[in-house]
Amino acid sequence: MQWRALVLGLVLLRLGLHGVLWLVFGLGPSMGFYQRFPLSFGFQRLRSPDGPASPASGPVGRPGGLSGPSWLQPPGTAATQSPRKVPRRPEPGVCGPAHWGYVLGGRDRGPDEYEKRYSGAFPPQLRAQMRDLARGMFVFGYDNYMAHAFPQDELNPIHCRGRGPDRGDPSNLNINDVLGNYSLTLVDALDTLAVMGNSSEFQKAVKLVINTVSFDKDSTVQVFEATIRVLGSLLSAHRIITDSKQPFGDMTIKDYDNELLYMAHDLAVRLLPAFENTKTGIPYPRVNLKTGVPPDTNNETCTAGAGSLLVEFGILSRLLGDSTFEWVARRAVKALWNLRSNDTGLLGNVVNIQTGHWVGKQSGLGAGLDSFYEYLLKSYILFGEKEDLEMFNAAYQSIQNYLRRGREACNEGEGDPPLYVNVNMFSGQLMNTWIDSLQAFFPGLQVLIGDVEDAICLHAFYYAIWKRYGALPERYNWQLQAPDVLFYPLRPELVESTYLLYQATKNPFYLHVGMDILQSLEKYTKVKCGYATLHHVIDKSTEDRMESFFLSETCKYLYLLFDEDNPVHKSGTRYMFTTEGHIVSVDEHLRELPWKEFFSEEGGQDQGGKSVHRPKPHELKVINSSSNCNRVPDERRYSLPLKSIYMRQIDQMVGLI
Repeated sequence: MQWRALVLGLVLLRLGLHGVLWLVFGLGPSMGFYQRFPLSFGFQRLRSPDGPASPASGPVGRPGGLSGPSWLQPPGTAATQSPRKVPRRPEPGVCGPAHWGYVLGGRDRGPDEYEKRYSGAFPPQLRAQMRDLARGMFVFGYDNYMAHAFPQDELNPIHCRGRGPDRGDPSNLNINDVLGNYSLTLVDALDTLAVMGNSSEFQKAVKLVINTVSFDKDSTVQVFEATIRVLGSLLSAHRIITDSKQPFGDMTIKDYDNELLYMAHDLAVRLLPAFENTKTGIPYPRVNLKTGVPPDTNNETCTAGAGSLLVEFGILSRLLGDSTFEWVARRAVKALWNLRSNDTGLLGNVVNIQTGHWVGKQSGLGAGLDSFYEYLLKSYILFGEKEDLEMFNAAYQSIQNYLRRGREACNEGEGDPPLYVNVNMFSGQLMNTWIDSLQAFFPGLQVLIGDVEDAICLHAFYYAIWKRYGALPERYNWQLQAPDVLFYPLRPELVESTYLLYQATKNPFYLHVGMDILQSLEKYTKVKCGYATLHHVIDKSTEDRMESFFLSETCKYLYLLFDEDNPVHKSGTRYMFTTEGHIVSVDEHLRELPWKEFFSEEGGQDQGGKSVHRPKPHELKVINSSSNCNRVPDERRYSLPLKSIYMRQIDQMVGLI
């Protein structure tokens, strides 16, 4: 009996010590920064959207009498009795608010354990080491692509060979939507070379693209992918070459005659048939670059794919002085916007382009909708069109009203930490209990509008998942606390949000996050000739594919996170990133309409209110766009107490950091 009493005493002593740690420091046994622990939300077993509750596996009887977490409850219950107030922002000015940050004030919190451990805990030598590691990651992938895959579209990094379209299986859309037989990885990586200051390789790569890449190919590609990966990169590289300030070093090309802009125009013209013969103005999802829309094409498209073309098409139109491209892209955005629910203001994720009927009624922040919201805001930042900002503000309020679950404040009040769920666009009712990895872009978007505290809280959720698996599974079930779809194709969204949050807060915590991501990528995805897709985030098996966005986005954001003195941060030029991570300077010339007209579906009105016809394409005309928009306000910096931002939601939601 003595040994039983001894064991019981030891157990009680350990529990007592853990309790003291939680009460005094807010720390428990699972707080080691680089240790791996399973996700532990501390909730009872959740109920399915339409089913009974499972047996409890955690505490019950939370205030308010709800038997499950508020993520399963519709807005207006529990801790969210009223719609969340969106952060107040300044009224639009001449250039619009372009509000790159939002200062959280009035919270005077003293030192705590998080501040002791991480404030100033990222020395310059370590930052330089991580910057060089990120650059080395890009170089390893890029050099191997050039050695083993060019001129094909992608690198198979395990077998060290190239990959192009799957000619034998036209239905293999996972490959054929993206790969158009136009040296995709080289094109997509151009501006990353410039951002990293590699002028010699940038100049060599541009000449290779000009001399070897053609779009006169019998390739059927997705309009969205060709636009963001290829068209966007050509425009970004063109503007880097023609920038009179040359902030990244001498990136000029001898005897350059706007060839990249001509190539962008050629590609865009080949994409235009997607916008023809559609009753709604919403484009077909795919075109053949040689013959136009295939006769057996699908009439259904996703909202993001059809409504995320305005940035690239708008830049092209304003550089050329040809309104055609912006007109068709803006018409598609308006057509989708007009199909939103009258009750909730939400959009679905799949629509029939001929009937306007919503085939997919799920409304969320991930696949099918993500970049639609992103480009409403970024189009306004670039072009200054008031209607883009109005649409974004209305969409963001609907997101807050119907998709956001949990307590109103990230770090205050009762209830569960905030989470954005997938709902029915018409009713706002929960449709499932998973989120996908693409949603990790949203904290970065929230930084741009100033909703920084909510961005910090949401970012912590995705980072907690990364901490468990060393990657972000393509789909994660927050009810089962396990992945639904297990692969990770080297996506950049979490890195992008980490970078933007660091720029907004200057909090070294995000440098630790970036280092953790870098080390995970090196450990689990590096193979013989590059970096491979993780087939399974648990057993870490790999697939033989390195998508082009790994070089154009993932490596770029990691590099910029650690390169404090990069011209992106120090040159005085305001930059914005496209949804593919291509860098674009916020230029006053992009806020001018060279054709001096405003658009509408029926043609438009001039500034005097008289009807005008939609302009016709004319000869290629280059608009000088090298100067900067000085009217964009300076972005604000943040120095927020770590505990006020991370402690509570991490303790209650993930128990990891």
